[in-house]
Amino acid sequence: MAENTVTENAEVQEYSPGELLKGLITGITSFGAFVRLPDGKEGLVHISEIANTYVTNIDNFVKLNQEVTVKVLGKNNKGKYDLSIKQASPAAAAPRPDELKRRDKNYEPGSFDELMHNFMKNSEEVQLDVRRNLQYRQGLKRKGQKKRREE
Repeated sequence: MAENTVTENAEVQEYSPGELLKGLITGITSFGAFVRLPDGKEGLVHISEIANTYVTNIDNFVKLNQEVTVKVLGKNNKGKYDLSIKQASPAAAAPRPDELKRRDKNYEPGSFDELMHNFMKNSEEVQLDVRRNLQYRQGLKRKGQKKRREE
């Protein structure tokens, strides 16, 4: 089965979905990482396929010129390969130790009721600001003018 073997043969021209390959990270963007495969072809590991955790900064998981094992997910219409690091290795799911140090360990979110109360309060304030701004733009109310009561 192709999933259990790592292909290192540089003469392979076409890769089948599910195949595991070793590649080199050649570029990192906000939406993923580009990987050069053994035969020189390039593929993209989308940010959602970097790790099993939510990835905000790809640099916390991979670095330029790092060798990685990737799983071929398929080939797009431009002839580039769609790749996955998280499906190739369960170890890729864990964040790097330097990312764990940056997380605030003293944060305690509180109860659900407290969180909901704060959310509703903030939401009401934002909606009030939006309504006021809309009234000013429509000319229904001028700054500093109080609402008139119709008699």
